[in-house]
Amino acid sequence: MEHLRELRNRLLIALGALVVGVIIGWFLFDPTWAMIKAPYCETDASRQLTGGECALTYSGIFQSFFITLKVSLMIGLVVSSPVWLYQIWAFVTPALYRNEKRYSITFMGLAVPLFVLGAALAYFIMDTSLGILLSFSLDGTVATIGIDDYLDYVLIMILIFGISFELPLLLVFLNIIGVLSHATVKKHRRMVVFAMFVFGAVVTPGGEPLTMMALAAPMIGLYFVAELFMYLREKRHPAEEFAGLSDDEASPLAEDDSSYDDPTPLDDDPPAVDKR
Repeated sequence: MEHLRELRNRLLIALGALVVGVIIGWFLFDPTWAMIKAPYCETDASRQLTGGECALTYSGIFQSFFITLKVSLMIGLVVSSPVWLYQIWAFVTPALYRNEKRYSITFMGLAVPLFVLGAALAYFIMDTSLGILLSFSLDGTVATIGIDDYLDYVLIMILIFGISFELPLLLVFLNIIGVLSHATVKKHRRMVVFAMFVFGAVVTPGGEPLTMMALAAPMIGLYFVAELFMYLREKRHPAEEFAGLSDDEASPLAEDDSSYDDPTPLDDDPPAVDKR
């Protein structure tokens, strides 16, 4: 019950911080929406309806309100992230050993910049990606891109790129805990590189080549960095002598038996006993 009460209190604190963040996001909606809409406004299709001004469409009376609330929630999650991340960390920390705390802090410190880097790359190439996808419009047609569709596209791109940049960090983590060795990674290197291209083609919206290459190329680069880290780590900390033995296999005995004292041989015949 004590742990449940602590969990409840920390969830309330995190929820309160999120509500404050959403309120802040509500007032920051206009500049944030202008930044989100900027990649679409760089395309020619964005000006087809108005003849010169960038425009998105919506079909419901309450749709614009819910879009405002959705964007405010996104801002609130980012603004309140230090609070709810700390609450998660403070709840989990007592169950960790000292080295586990050190590893978790290091990985969290690397995971956040990697996610931000992937999200920034997605935003940087979004206008070119949209231009390629919308260039396939048929003659005599006009693209009426809805606000919901466009916002979903932006979120999908940011999440896909951000999470994909975390995969090399996952490989390093598996190597540190002893699940994945450098030899295994090196053996399947070609297959992994090919799989990253396939992954980039499948998960990117539209599957156009530029977005696929923009996702696969940094992932491959980070993969090689992770492989180099594994190599240097295993070279610095080689495996123990009997690490390759199974749990049920006994280690060999020492061949040098000089340390063992030979037992004193006993006489074959016991001494005679006088029965008189």
